[in-house]
Amino acid sequence: MDMKNSSNTEVITVDVQAARNLLNSGYLYLDVRTEEEFRNGHVENAFNVPYMFSTPNGRVKNPSFMDQVLSTHARENHLVVGCQSGVRSVYATTDLLDAGFKHAYNMGGGYIAWVKSNFEAKEPTLNPPFIPEENPIKKLNMNPPPMVPNRAANESNGNSALTVKI
Repeated sequence: MDMKNSSNTEVITVDVQAARNLLNSGYLYLDVRTEEEFRNGHVENAFNVPYMFSTPNGRVKNPSFMDQVLSTHARENHLVVGCQSGVRSVYATTDLLDAGFKHAYNMGGGYIAWVKSNFEAKEPTLNPPFIPEENPIKKLNMNPPPMVPNRAANESNGNSALTVKI
């Protein structure tokens, strides 16, 4: 365990194996990555409350972070806090401890270390492409319309390329 002292708050950082043991003993996982990062994969049964948001000017702290955490977690909850690499989670854990959470641990190495350890993770879910069961044109016993070049449109705008009208 690694202890960091920030704003007079002692943050305890545990490695991914210790974090996994804590989760298996009933701790909850608070993922403080952005929603996009979370959607790309996360620790099973994680709660996502972004600590920072990505903006065109860089990352900015989520001003509602504590209110959002308190809407789903009591200060008495036992939490493992993680991010992508273990940096944002240190700051988030500091804020949690400063707000009266007594059982919040930072997961060192973040989600990257979790995945490298081959621990179970919720992979991104992609919507399957729409594939009709049967081609509707064949179902109606129709032939598709012929593809007719639209020369007039090309000649009027000076393009030499040929467009196809369906």
